[in-house]
Amino acid sequence: MTVRILLADDEHLIRGALAALLALEDDLEVVAEAASGTEALAMARVHRPDVAVLDLQMPGADGVSVATSLRSELPGCRTMIVTSHGLPGHLKRALTAGVRGFVPKTLSAQRLAEIIRAVHSGNRYVDPELAADAISAGDSPLTAREAEVLDLAADGAPIAEIAERASLSQGTVRNYLSSAAAKLGAENRHTAARLARERGWV
Repeated sequence: MTVRILLADDEHLIRGALAALLALEDDLEVVAEAASGTEALAMARVHRPDVAVLDLQMPGADGVSVATSLRSELPGCRTMIVTSHGLPGHLKRALTAGVRGFVPKTLSAQRLAEIIRAVHSGNRYVDPELAADAISAGDSPLTAREAEVLDLAADGAPIAEIAERASLSQGTVRNYLSSAAAKLGAENRHTAARLARERGWV
């Protein structure tokens, strides 16, 4: 039985090399390639792959967001995240989104092919080093709402804009931001947002 694969990575060279290497495997077929999260979702809806191999950080929507959408839209499609920077918070978000594989880009194509087969069979694979880092970093102290508001604040958006995008009052946004900053020991919302991003919590 052939496993049909969707490859999503905004780095054309990496995506092309992976597709070429996976094509050498008799039981694996790359049916679609995408350069952004938005494109990955569109391709998945058309091609209905068995396994989606998603880059963690892509324009449009990151790999975890794509995996979350695929879980509800195409429950038969298993998802994997491939990343060059696996921050602890990313791994936890990915597992919550139902991702079955979480691996570094340093993996050999041979090993990736093995993991794709394992994930397709219903198994789960998390790179041991990434898992160890996630465990030692501990859990995010932020609530889901604090993380959401902090993420919106990360690019320097004014309070009014954040409030509008989060459908909250400006006062509530200020409360969430000051609470998040206090939990992270940051002097302001910009530092708090940077710290949370570095740890993969937003």
